Amino acid sequence: MLRIGLFLLAGVFSTGAFASAKCASHPKNEWMTEADARAKIEAQGYTIKKFKVDGNCYEIYGTTKEGKKAEIYYDTKTLDVVKSEIEK
Repeated sequence: MLRIGLFLLAGVFSTGAFASAKCASHPKNEWMTEADARAKIEAQGYTIKKFKVDGNCYEIYGTTKEGKKAEIYYDTKTLDVVKSEIEK
């Protein structure tokens, strides 16, 4: 019984680490192309190590121009930042 309780408790505390951003849903034909999105993000000074689609968001893993680790979710149509986590 104790194992079940610990398992459930661990699940409650770990869900935040896997939460993704909630981007607005746009028809695919309205999305900015991945190539254009990458170019605009890199023009802002980010180095992209991984670029992917996560639900309705573009998500990047990379570094800022200062060399800090960054995980950023962008709106696929406007490229507005929806959620970001930058190393301190």
